[in-house]
Amino acid sequence: MSSPQVFTPKAAALFVATGIGLYYYFQHEKQKLLEQKQKQLESRTVGRAHVGGPFTLTSHENKPFSDKDLLGKWNFVYFGFTNCPDICPAELDKIGAEYGNIFQSVFISVDPARDSVLQMKRYLADFHPRIIGLRGDYTTTKNVCKAYRVYFSTPPDADPKGDYLVDHSIYVYLMDPKGQFVEAFGQSTTSEEVVERVKKEIAEYEQETGRKV
Repeated sequence: MSSPQVFTPKAAALFVATGIGLYYYFQHEKQKLLEQKQKQLESRTVGRAHVGGPFTLTSHENKPFSDKDLLGKWNFVYFGFTNCPDICPAELDKIGAEYGNIFQSVFISVDPARDSVLQMKRYLADFHPRIIGLRGDYTTTKNVCKAYRVYFSTPPDADPKGDYLVDHSIYVYLMDPKGQFVEAFGQSTTSEEVVERVKKEIAEYEQETGRKV
C-alpha cells in the first residue's frame, strides 16, 4: 500500500502562486508606505516660509563659513550684534542648550562696522563654545539678512568707534539638516519651549526620513 502524497503538483503550484501573491502584496504595501512618507515630507515643506539662502561669511575663528556648512546638522541661526545690552545675550543663552553633535548654533552680526573678527571672538567667549560667530562687510550682511528676512538699522557708513544701538529683528531660526527653514522662535518663547519644539521636530524628521543625522 503506497503512502499518500503530501506535496502534490497541485499543492506545489498553489504554494508558488501564494508566494508570488504575497510578494507582490508586500511590494505594493511597501510602495504605499514610501509614498505616504513622501507625502508627509511634502506636506511639511508646503506652506513653509522661504527663509535662508546662499551666503559666505567669516567666522570668529577667521575662517570662511557658508550656507553649505549648515548642511548635515540642525542649526539655530540668530542675528544680532555684540554691543547689544540685554536682548542678544538672552537669545544666545537660549540657543546654547546642549543637543549634542547634531546641532550647531550660528550668530550672525548685523553690525559689520564694529563687529570685527576679534570683537566677535571676545564676545562669544562668554557663551556656549558651540556658537559660531559670523560677520561680513555691509553688502554681504545686507544680502544674508534679506535672505533670512531680517530687518536691521545699521547704516552703511556707520562709525566703527561710534556709540549707537542697532534695531533688528529678534528671531531664532531653526533650520533642518537639509538647510530648510523649520520654525522661528520669537523673544517671548522660553528656553523650555524651544527645547520641546526642537525635540519634536527632530523626532518627526527621523521618523519621516528614516534616518538620523
